[in-house]
Amino acid sequence: MLLSERQHVLSYNGELLVFQLSKTKHVEGAADKTVKLCVRRMAFDRDTQLFVQMSSGAFSMRTKHSEAEIVCCDCATHSKTGIVLPCVLMKVKKQNGVFEHLLLLLHSSNWFEQCCHFKLDYELKEDVRLFAGPSVLWRHANKLFYISADTCTVLSAPVQLSSVVWTGEIEGEGTVVLGIRAACLPESEDGDEFSTSDRAIWGSEFFGYAIEMQKMLTGTCFMPHAYSRVVSSVCVCKNERPKKQLRISAVAITHKNQLICFQDGVPKGVCELPYEKPCLIKTAVTSSNDLLFIVSFSSGNVCVVRRENLQVTSKWQKVKSVLVDDFIGSGTEQLLLLFNDDSNADVLNMFKIMDFGKINYESGINYKDDVPAAEGLQENGLLTIQALETRLQAGLTCVRELQQHLGLKKRVILESCRALIDLVEGRSHILPSAKKEGLVSLWDDVEKPYSVSKEPSSTPKLQGHFIEKLWQRVVGDNLVVGVKLTESFCLSVHDISLSLVMDQDFSLVSPIIECRNKIIKVNEVFSALSVSSCQIEPPQKKMKLDLRSKNDLKKEFHKRSSRTQLDKTNTVTAVTNLSPLLAFHRVCCAVLLHAKKQKRRNGDFLKSKRITLFCGKILLNMEDISNGKYSVNMLKDNSYCTGSMEDIVAILTVSIRFSFQIQSSDCTLTRVNSWLLGEMDCVPFKECHDMVFSHKAGDIYGTVFSWTLKSPFEGVLTLFCRSLTVLFQCLHSLTRVLPPSCDVKLLKSGSKGILTEQLALALEKEMFTSRSFLSSKESKAENNLTRWNEPGRKISDPPVASLLDSEDGVQHFREKLQNEQEQCVLSMNETMDEENNQTIVPEL
Repeated sequence: MLLSERQHVLSYNGELLVFQLSKTKHVEGAADKTVKLCVRRMAFDRDTQLFVQMSSGAFSMRTKHSEAEIVCCDCATHSKTGIVLPCVLMKVKKQNGVFEHLLLLLHSSNWFEQCCHFKLDYELKEDVRLFAGPSVLWRHANKLFYISADTCTVLSAPVQLSSVVWTGEIEGEGTVVLGIRAACLPESEDGDEFSTSDRAIWGSEFFGYAIEMQKMLTGTCFMPHAYSRVVSSVCVCKNERPKKQLRISAVAITHKNQLICFQDGVPKGVCELPYEKPCLIKTAVTSSNDLLFIVSFSSGNVCVVRRENLQVTSKWQKVKSVLVDDFIGSGTEQLLLLFNDDSNADVLNMFKIMDFGKINYESGINYKDDVPAAEGLQENGLLTIQALETRLQAGLTCVRELQQHLGLKKRVILESCRALIDLVEGRSHILPSAKKEGLVSLWDDVEKPYSVSKEPSSTPKLQGHFIEKLWQRVVGDNLVVGVKLTESFCLSVHDISLSLVMDQDFSLVSPIIECRNKIIKVNEVFSALSVSSCQIEPPQKKMKLDLRSKNDLKKEFHKRSSRTQLDKTNTVTAVTNLSPLLAFHRVCCAVLLHAKKQKRRNGDFLKSKRITLFCGKILLNMEDISNGKYSVNMLKDNSYCTGSMEDIVAILTVSIRFSFQIQSSDCTLTRVNSWLLGEMDCVPFKECHDMVFSHKAGDIYGTVFSWTLKSPFEGVLTLFCRSLTVLFQCLHSLTRVLPPSCDVKLLKSGSKGILTEQLALALEKEMFTSRSFLSSKESKAENNLTRWNEPGRKISDPPVASLLDSEDGVQHFREKLQNEQEQCVLSMNETMDEENNQTIVPEL
């Protein structure tokens, strides 16, 4: 029996599987001979830099006067377990010309499982492929045949084809075969009218066939039909179905010695291959995340092409096989090249492992005796250098273009800033020509000065109508710039913000200063806290709950009203980081105010107009900062804090605001005020008594508090602190004062939201209370009306009967009923007040 001595090598999970048919001696007197399929599992040892055998196995079968051969081997998914396992297809030729085929599955224990057995009267030679199942696919007499381990029956696809260029999985379609066949022309086309050039192009076409679903797919989603005459092998790199549309990224090699990339059926790039007759293409993703195309040629040559630039990176000759796997266990793929070695029968005698990065292992190749190999290595080095030079030149060109583009952007922004400053200050400004910068002007490019008005600038006059004061403060590492606006101006505009623009001509720095804006209503920012925390209640109930007399209540209300009406002006602030500005030692900044001006016509608001106004300039230098000219001064003076309103606004601007609702079911909250004045060492502001400033040493110094009592059992504590660390310190100190029964709840930020939420809760409570007390009265009234409207029943009450005789009488009856309901509400409030007065309230 003649046995093939050829070894088949397969990579599986980083290991090498070497399959080989062994020779066996014929036993005298025995009619059969034994054929053994042996397998060796080899793993790469990084210490010895050699492949060592880990385990082995064998599969034996008896034959009579026959020849055995390994057709092919590959990895395929086992349909029963879903695990990818190595598969081997064997062929045994009988004396009667029949070919018997065995499909074997190799398990991890080196046990061979025979999963399929079939016979053919011809030899498998053309386009034999193994795929999931495991299954076998082949081409014979321009027909496509396949058999699966599940059915063990040879099936034929209803297609005629000349070659199979790819077999693999497509999302939503299963296993798909991409083949080439004669072009199927439309029936309406006449062959004589079809031009010679069209016949050359459409003489053949691509087609796809889904084996499991048994349906045809359009070949143009892979590549145009015009390439079907030259393509020899295809590799699908990626396929997906976004929005139920199939998108395919593929690469193909042609008989014209070219490698072509396709995206959704459109060619995207081409590379000239260094050798003739390319036959197979594989892909690999290396540790540097580079996608490589490995092309094998019929002559035993191999080359590698990078997807990034479609250039040949390396090439080798006398290569027996090329495999792709993680052979060294690094987590990424490497290339394994097995070279021909006539002096040694071991297929792993000469090899090379590489990923075109840090990984590079090779066996003991004698480069002195092998001159062609040395020349090939030198040529590979030149090709690599050329590819790197090309990538470097492309990168430098891209960097230069980006630098030019950024420089142009910078010059346009600087010129725009200069024009804006000149515009708001009323100075003339000459616009540069757009042609000098290589730009296209959107208006008439005439170099003439542009000014706001021919008359002298009216900016100082205009400032007096909307600005009361421009100030600046330094708080920590922040610069706070504030603009105090008049009440009339605030009523006519909205969406207000500030911008800081450096007045100096810095060519390397953008004049626009990044800052964040806040709008603070002086005094109203404090009184809003107390207003938002008050519930809307009936006057009688409110007086009883406050435990005060009418005179005291009137005095307190008058104080709050006068304090709220002291000042209704708004202050707009801009905060920026101070450190970058100190690098210039002396900085002059223009302060610009942006707003939307509301237009009215017949009492209705029209579309707002965006305006920009010049507020003035601020000067900043190291000497003034060192002398504390712009520092915030908060000193004690006769139980008050001497800070000005600008100092208060500056602290509130850079601080973070938190509001907490504190409720107690069995104790009053009088000790919270003692905690603020005692442990927190707080002193009220002289300008605003609602807020207190903490003089406690440490991180808490500078924290601003506001404590508003909503009732003896409920209040709102608002903190303005520098950081969350300070907040946690204050809360930790507060919890030691409050009893365990107190409930502390964080309120959402924003005074309008708090006011709306509190008002809705108060109205909801009143509504439920009123409805419960009025239900009896309403039911009684409905019963009376029902009795009055009963058929055949006369109204016995003469006054009521007389009222219901006319429309005016019915209206008078409704008013009488409404008065009774109001009296019911008043009696309900008196009842609740008597119960509250009888409650004994302990103090903290």
